[in-house]
Amino acid sequence: MSTPAVEVTGVGRVFGRGRDQVTALRDVSFQVAEGQIVGLLGSNGAGKTTLTKILATLLEPSTGSARVFGHDVRRELRTVRRLTGVVFGGDRGFYGALSGRENLRYFAMLAGVGRRAIRDKVDGALTDVGLAEAARRPVETYSKGMRQRLHIALGLVAEPRLLLLDEPTVGLDPVEAERLRGTVARLRDTGVSILLTSHYLLDIERLADRVLILSRGTVTMDTTAAEFARSAGFAATVTVRGRGPVPQQLGASGAALDDVEEQGGVWTVRLRVPEWGGATFDRLGAALTGLDVLAVDVAPVRLEDVYATVMDRMSAADGSTPTGTR
Repeated sequence: MSTPAVEVTGVGRVFGRGRDQVTALRDVSFQVAEGQIVGLLGSNGAGKTTLTKILATLLEPSTGSARVFGHDVRRELRTVRRLTGVVFGGDRGFYGALSGRENLRYFAMLAGVGRRAIRDKVDGALTDVGLAEAARRPVETYSKGMRQRLHIALGLVAEPRLLLLDEPTVGLDPVEAERLRGTVARLRDTGVSILLTSHYLLDIERLADRVLILSRGTVTMDTTAAEFARSAGFAATVTVRGRGPVPQQLGASGAALDDVEEQGGVWTVRLRVPEWGGATFDRLGAALTGLDVLAVDVAPVRLEDVYATVMDRMSAADGSTPTGTR
C-alpha cells in the first residue's frame, strides 16, 4: 500500500493568546492519495488557507500532525519543501522588469534546482502552462491570467509530487480560467497529487476526485465528487414556461416544485427532478400534456446547488445563519 501524499491527523491551529485567541482549525483529519485531486471547500474564514499554509510548512500546527509522503511538516521541513509546490497566486511575487523565464530561473535556484537541470525544468514548466511563447517578455506585460499561470509554473519548476493550489482561478476571465484548469488536469495525469482550494465550484466540478468541506475550522464532509453531487437530493432542474393559467398538475410528475412565477399571462415553473431516466421524463411529459408550453429547459445539478444545499442543512442543524453560495 503506497504512502498517502497528505496525511493530516487531529490538526488544530490557534492564533493569538488570551481574549484575543482565535481558533482557525480544530481536530482536522484527512488523507490525499497519490495522484488524486482533492477539492477543499468552505466559506471565508473556514480555515482553508491556514490548512494550506501548514502543509506548505509556512505555519506550524498548534496540535496534531501533518505529513507529506510520510514526512512530518515540522520535523522534516526541508524534505517536505522539496516534495511540495505551492501556488497562492495573485499579481505579486514576481519581478516585473524580468522576463517570465528569468523569474523562474531565479526562483528555481532558490528552490535548490541544480544548474545543469535548471534550463530544462524551467522550459518544461513554461511549456506545461502554455507560456513558452511569452517566456522572454517582461512579466509586467503579462495579463492577470498569464501571471496566474506563471505562479503554476513556479510551483512546478522543482517537479513537486504534491501541488497546493489556493484559489488558482480567482479574478481570471472564463477563457483564462478554463485554460488554467486544463493545465491542472494535465498535471494530475502525470501523477502529481493536488490539494485544490477554491471558491469557484466550477474548479471543483472540472477537476476534483474527492471533496472536503471545512466549516468553522473542522472537516464536516469528506466524500467522493460523485457522492457530493448526489447529496443535493436531485439530478436536474427543469424550467417550464407557458401561457394561460398556472398549471397545478406538474407536482404529479414526481418532480419537486422549486419555484413558480407569473407575469403578463406567462408562467414559469421550476421543478427539481430526483433522478435521470425515461420514467421520470415520461411522467413530466404526461403532466405537460394539454398545456400551452413555450419552452422547456433542463439543467443538470451543479456543484453550486449542492454546496448551497449542504451548507443550508449544516446551518439548520446548528441553528446558525446559512452560509451557502445562494
